[in-house]
Amino acid sequence: MKLIASVFGIGYIKGGGTIAAIVTCPFIYFAWQQPWAINPVYLLVITLLITMLGVYAGNKVEPFWGKDSYRVVIDEVAGMLFSILFIPTNLYYLLGGLVLFRFFDIVKPLGVRKMEVFKGGVGVMADDVLAGIYANIVLQVIVHFVKI
Repeated sequence: MKLIASVFGIGYIKGGGTIAAIVTCPFIYFAWQQPWAINPVYLLVITLLITMLGVYAGNKVEPFWGKDSYRVVIDEVAGMLFSILFIPTNLYYLLGGLVLFRFFDIVKPLGVRKMEVFKGGVGVMADDVLAGIYANIVLQVIVHFVKI
């Protein structure tokens, strides 16, 4: 489970959260190129599965690494995925989602920090999921009002 929680060791690197979010971007871009990606429900299912896997992994590694360890970066993967749900397939939107997600994840405004009070894997994942949702909301506004 440590391998999954740390996303194959990325969590051991300094700045692992940002690196995990950046590494997620090519996978998102590749997924967008697939014929099944025409239906955004598939990306939603993948996002929810990774989120549930993150909750499970967070619960399993907490006894060894402590509460919300910096080594757990699967939450950044899930947050990044949430940031681009139902967003048109566009490289600029993907990069915007990355910047916005990291902003909300680092600054933790509007109740994002409060999500950390949940215990175990839910606490690990909840703040990043909410940061991703906030990034998505901003991106949705940009998509609808600023055509790229």
